[in-house]
Formats: sequence, structure tokens, C-alpha cells
Amino acid sequence: MGAGVPVRSRAAPQESRRRRRLTVHGLVQGVGFRPFVHATATDLALSGWVCNDAGGVVVEVEGAVRAVEEFGRRLTADAPPLAVIDQVEATDVAPRGEAAFTIARSRCARPTRPARTAVSPDVATCADCLRELGDPADRRHGHPFITCTNCGPRFTIITDVPYDRPATTMAGFAMCVACAREYADPRDRRFHAQPIACPDCGPRLEFVAPSRLVHAADEVREREDALAAAARLLLNGGVLAVKGLGGYHLACLATDAAAVSTLRRRKRRGDKPFAVMVADLTAAGRLASLDREEAAALSAPSRPIVLVERRRDCRPVLAAAVAPHSADLGLLLPYTPVHHLLLAAVGGDQPLVMTSGNLGGEPIAADDADARARLGTLADGWLRHDRPIHIPCDDSVLRVVDGEPLPLRRSRGFAPLPVALPLPVAPTLAVGADLKTVCALGVGRSAWLSGHIGDMDDAATLRAFTTAQRHLERLTGVRPGALVADRHPGYRSGQWARRHAEGRPVRTVQHHHAHVASVMAEHGLDGSEPVVGIAFDGTGYGTDGAVWGGEVLIADYRGFRRFAHLGAVPLPGGDAAVRRPYRMALAHLWSAGVGWDQDLPPVAACPPTERRALAHQLATGLGCVPTTSMGRLFDAVSSLLGVRHQADFEAQAAIDLEACARGDPDGLAAWRGRYTFAISQPTSGSPLIADAATVIRALARDLRRGVPAAAASAGLHGAVVALVVDLACRARQAHGLRTVALTGGVFQNVLLARGAGRALRTAGFTVLRHCRVPPNDGGIALGQLAVAAATAAESGQRPEPNGSHAARELPVPPEGEVSIRVSRGSGPRRRRR
Repeated sequence: MGAGVPVRSRAAPQESRRRRRLTVHGLVQGVGFRPFVHATATDLALSGWVCNDAGGVVVEVEGAVRAVEEFGRRLTADAPPLAVIDQVEATDVAPRGEAAFTIARSRCARPTRPARTAVSPDVATCADCLRELGDPADRRHGHPFITCTNCGPRFTIITDVPYDRPATTMAGFAMCVACAREYADPRDRRFHAQPIACPDCGPRLEFVAPSRLVHAADEVREREDALAAAARLLLNGGVLAVKGLGGYHLACLATDAAAVSTLRRRKRRGDKPFAVMVADLTAAGRLASLDREEAAALSAPSRPIVLVERRRDCRPVLAAAVAPHSADLGLLLPYTPVHHLLLAAVGGDQPLVMTSGNLGGEPIAADDADARARLGTLADGWLRHDRPIHIPCDDSVLRVVDGEPLPLRRSRGFAPLPVALPLPVAPTLAVGADLKTVCALGVGRSAWLSGHIGDMDDAATLRAFTTAQRHLERLTGVRPGALVADRHPGYRSGQWARRHAEGRPVRTVQHHHAHVASVMAEHGLDGSEPVVGIAFDGTGYGTDGAVWGGEVLIADYRGFRRFAHLGAVPLPGGDAAVRRPYRMALAHLWSAGVGWDQDLPPVAACPPTERRALAHQLATGLGCVPTTSMGRLFDAVSSLLGVRHQADFEAQAAIDLEACARGDPDGLAAWRGRYTFAISQPTSGSPLIADAATVIRALARDLRRGVPAAAASAGLHGAVVALVVDLACRARQAHGLRTVALTGGVFQNVLLARGAGRALRTAGFTVLRHCRVPPNDGGIALGQLAVAAATAAESGQRPEPNGSHAARELPVPPEGEVSIRVSRGSGPRRRRR
């Protein structure tokens, strides 16, 4: 089969021998799987070979029948910790009488069907490598690129499959004799570790001052000098650009108020919180109150940013501009050797702001030339290296709710791990939405999601989207036969899909239907029975042309019926109302019949000229679109209570309102029932309407009575939790459904997610919350794939075993909605409305 490391095995009588070929699919490349196979076969005295191919790992073992059977058991039971085995195909073949077990060369031919191997995400530096990093006697002491089979870069350096060094950005670094010896030794931790390197043969770390960036050739300093120079810059209040695994970060001392303010101004960050990197869990505990699950999330191999509640007595004291007005901190631990060395160089206990190297809304900078162009005015110095980043990948972000992870951004450390689909899908590309864009490629029962790309209103993001999509195709071998996009006619993601369709059909899925399908899919529901989908977010294009966002849907993958929604109010000026929440507050006051008196905070916040123009808009409907958005209601109440009148970033007003509610000592439960939504049904069979006017009037009344903003905010949260339970109970009474799916960006709010989940379970419901993909638009693509799979199958376009697909665009019903009729004791019956 090719060159390898032979191992003698004990011969068995020919008549008692068996030879078996096993093809292993899943995350089995770059995780030490072949050394594990080699060691297992050796221990069982089996001959044969193992190799990578584009679809996974292929093994042939030969020997005593019982040993071959035991090998099959151990293959899945004792696999390496980073391996994820999806499927093992086993076939008996004719014995060949070999006397050795070898690790053969990888098969590099492209597969005739979509590849089914999973590419490993980037993995944080392991404990063994950290010990060597700090050991003066080790030859890799202080090496900024120390790695082994169990850790280091993967996804961001892979250019093709199978995963071998020539198919990575390490191809240009020739191994020295010592590294080559480790690479070839199955007993070594670095056996076939593709990024293997040492100070003699690996990438080089350098510090570069801005004045030298313009030169064609920069002086390369020794690694100690580079780290010392970078540390001096940070300690003197500078901003440092740091090249990491998936792109550049911008760093400064988190305790230096002037440095943090400078970084915030240069990055045009507004008040959006910065992430803070600390050396270890002990340092994290000095800044935030961590429970066991949060500590586990912080220290996981994926090393995400974790939003945790900050300590009031945090030490050292962070600059106020790190996370202004926020009750939470975004903490992360170092995940590369460069991070560990840099933190040690600045003193070990100094927390660093570590934020993505970009301007707001742009993708992270990863290419060196692009970084020089985009970040040149932002940094005072650069700590970089010469290992290319093939695909950018921003940090992941999550928070923990009731002991479970709630992803807010699924990227580094998770992408491109596949998510299992509950239905088979023909090769399809889902392009997601326009904010927090993530694309997904699906075939069979697997969906590969890209990392976080960014907001699609930026030309750089559009280019990054194309790069990410092509990279997924290359890694998976999947050529999509259809595309699926959001139904919004103006979304740039949908426009991208139509421009790149090349004759392939482009289907569309309603935004909130995709949200509900997303949470159903990640929980493995097959769609045989609808769920009560509660989709609360800021904006989604409704089937009636309005801006939806406070929706209760009876939904399966094939379609949905709008069971209830928030009452519509005018959205005056579109994006202007999003950026200036006082406009949304005035619209809600107008709809509730509350006068615009100067004692109300949003009235005082709105300039008189703008207020007169706004009154004319509301009276005439000029420039107003109706919205049922729960996100816009939170914006409105934030301004009404005087918490936030203008927003620098998405959902800032709602985030500040949540923080305000968490400041109420009596908590959510004490204020539940103080405010209530009025529920009505205009005509028989029409959706229920939850009118917020009663809540707005009561909040204005309490504000004038001197009720603290924290208590009133807690009251609003309690009212929304009660509304969720009320509408779920009404849906159960009408349709007999007991499963509720909570989705949409509003459920990033920990008070709502926790409060609604607990209250629904107390009321006897099964509650589905996101734990693998975000509830925001970063999870939309998964839902689009699930809907595409179900609707294509229903129209007779079932995926062929070889992945071929002859799809056609599905007709859109007159109102753009497919409704679900359900009755007690029966499955769903669909009808078009």
C-alpha cells in the first residue's frame, strides 16, 4: 500500500485468520487517529495498514478472528479524545498473509461522491505542549508555534483533504531532522502532526513597528526580542496587532484607561464591550463570578469567549471603557503559544483586551497584506508570523444558561464540525441572512457550517463569504445542486445566491420559519409533529410585507402557520428607528395613546424638529412600515425608562435593559404580573394578537410614580415570560402540542431564556433551546437546510444515494406562507392558504 512503519505481528494459522476493511467517517483526521489505530493493531498482533483518504480513514486488519473483532470494538470505544466517529463501514476481504502493520501514504484522489470526513477545528494548546513550552531543558522551550497531534491549528491552515502537510499552509516549512524523526515515529505524540515545527524549522515570530510596514522586506527579530518589544509597547499604553490562528487581534492592557479608549476610538467601536484575555481560571475568577459550567466552557479545547457576570470587586480593576454599562464580561483564556508567551511577557496577571482585528461589521483580517491595509492606522506595533492563514476564523462566543451552553457566535474551535440533520438533504448551499452571516453546506444527513463571516453590508464581507463557501466545497467535496436563502427580497445574501446560482434553483425560506427549523434540527426532531415555535428577534421579512419579530408559529420543516404575534406598531424611518431607540419609544407611545409629554425620557431625548417630523410620519404613515418585533419593543422600553436612547451597535438598547433588570434586588419573579399584554383575536381563525399598549401605558404610569428603572425593567421581562407561557398554553389547548422551541436573537437575553424555559417546563412543556448553533441569525442557515430538505422531499426531489440532485424551484404560495393544520391525536395535515 505504500511506505509506512512496519510492525511484526505474531502469525496465526491461515484457517483461523480474518481480514477486514473498515472505513471510518467523522472527525478522524488531525486528531491522532492513525497512531491510535497503529497502536491498537500492534497490541492485538494484527497485520494490515491504515491511511487517510478524502472520505475519512481506511483500515485493513488481518489476524485471529477474535483479535479482529476486538479491534472493531476498540476502534470506537477507545478512540482518541478529539475524534468523533460518525460511521464505520466494515467489509470482510480476502486475507493477504501480511506479517506487518503499516501506516500507508494518504490517498489524495478526489472522491467520486461527496467527501464524508470531518475537518478538525482549531484546538487550544494542550497541557503537554504547555509543559514543554515552559521547560528550559526542552528543545521547544519558548517556541511560539509548539503543537502536537492533540492541539494546534487545523481548519484555518487546511487547503485540501486528506489532511496531510502538503495540503496545509505548513507545506512551505521543511521539517528538520529532529522533527522528521518525531513525525515518523508512531510512538511519538507528534506522529503525523501536520503543523509540527521547532525553532530550527518552523515559522518565525517578529515584531514590526508601523514605520517599517511600508518596506518590502522587514527585519525578522528573534522570538524573545519580538515578545519583549511587544510587551514594552503594551506596558507603555500602545495598541498591538497580534496574528493568531484565524486572523489578527488588536490588544492593549485592559487596566489602562487611556489605551482602551484609544483602541475604542480607532476601531470605531462605540460602547460595544471588548473581550478580555486572562492567563488562567484563577485570573478569570478575580474578574467574574464563575460557576462550574462556565469554568468548563472557558477551559474547553475550543476556548470560546464566555459571557460571565462581572465581580463588583474585580481585581485588578479594569478600565471602565472595556465593557461600559455591561453587567457581563466576555472572558477568554489563551489558546495559542503566542498568547501564553505574550501574557507572561507583560507580567502574567495583566489582563489584555483582545478584540477582532477589523472595523465594526467587517470580517476579521487574516491575510498579511490585507491586514496592513485595513489595520495600519489602528495599531502601534505588530506581533506577527510567517505561517499563512488559509481561511479566516473569528473567536466563538457563548454564555451558559441553566448549565447549558447558549452559542452567540459559532466559529473558531467549532467550525467546520458538522451538525447532524434529521432529514436527508440533496447537495444544497444555505446562505443564511444578512447579519452575523454564516453559510452552510448540506448533503445527506450532515451540515457543515462556516465560521462567523460578518454583516453582508460590507464589500469585504461579501468577498469573505465567497471564500468561506468555496473552502467548504473544497473540504467536503460537495457541489450544491440548489441554493436556499432568506425570503427578504433586499437581503444581500439572497442577491449573492442569485448571482452565483449558475442555473441552479434558488429557494427561499421565511426568516422566522428558518429560526424555528434551526432549533428543531439541532435537537434532532424529524418533523413528524409540529412544534410551538416562539421566534422573537429584531427584524424578519414577513409574508405580508411587514417587519416581523414577535412570532408564535405552529411549524414543522415543511411549513408553518402564524398562531400569534405582537401587535403591529409603525417603524418610523426603518434603520433610523433601530439606531435611535427613542424613535421606537415614541412610536409605541403614539400607538398606546400616551401623550408625548416632556417628563417622559424619550420625548426629552428627541430633538424638537425631529419630533415634529416623526409625529407627521406616524399620522400619515409616510416612511413607516408596520413591525411586530419583540426586539424593537425592548428598544422602546429601554428608551422609555431612560436606559438607552441611541444605539452604537445591534441590540445595545435591549442589552442595557437586561443589565438594568439584573440590577433589581427583587428579581424577575417579584415583578411578574405587574404588566400584562392584552390578547385578542380580530376574526375567527386569524392569529392571536398580543397588544403591548397595555404594557407601555403601565410603564409610563409607573415611571411617573417614581418606580425605579431596574424594577420596571424586571417587570417587562416578567411580562414577556408570562406572555410566552400564556401563548404556549393556548397553542396546546388548540392543537395538542407540548413542545416549545425558543429561538431568535431576543433569546440571547439570559433573563428571558432562563425565565421562559423554567416557566414552560413548570407548565408541562418540553422546551427546546439552542445549544449547538446561535439563536440569532448565525443559526439561520441550518434551519434553511432543514426546510429545503423537507420541501424538496415532499415535492419528490429526494436525494439520490450518490448525492446527485435534480431540484427545481418550489412554487411560492400566494401569501408566501404554508400553514399547518393539526388536530389532537393526529399528525400534521398541510394546506396552502
